[in-house]
Amino acid sequence: VQLQASGGGLVQTGGSLRLSCAVSGFTLDRYTIGWFRQAPGKEREGVGCISSSDGDTYYEEAVEGRFTISGDNAENTVYLQMKSLKPEDSAVYFCAADIGSCGYWWYPLKLWGQGTQVTVSS
Repeated sequence: VQLQASGGGLVQTGGSLRLSCAVSGFTLDRYTIGWFRQAPGKEREGVGCISSSDGDTYYEEAVEGRFTISGDNAENTVYLQMKSLKPEDSAVYFCAADIGSCGYWWYPLKLWGQGTQVTVSS
């Protein structure tokens, strides 16, 4: 059972990146997948999540309107499309999975993947 985030890199302010979270060992359709990030010296914070069963999404205020989470259950992959990136979006981004419906209350305890670094230059 594994989650692997990828797609990070260096981008200029205002640019875009798409992160992928590839899931193996279980099927997405029964889980909620969330994205989190952690910048140096800061606590890990939520970005948003998606309920794979019905496609419901939730976004933290800091990214709402700029980031979009989508899922491809056939490919067992969840995406985080990031637009209008800002330097404060720079962080290691992680994906995680657990049961339960997606919302501000959801926090995964079960499965966490390795992160991918996103750096936004000013």
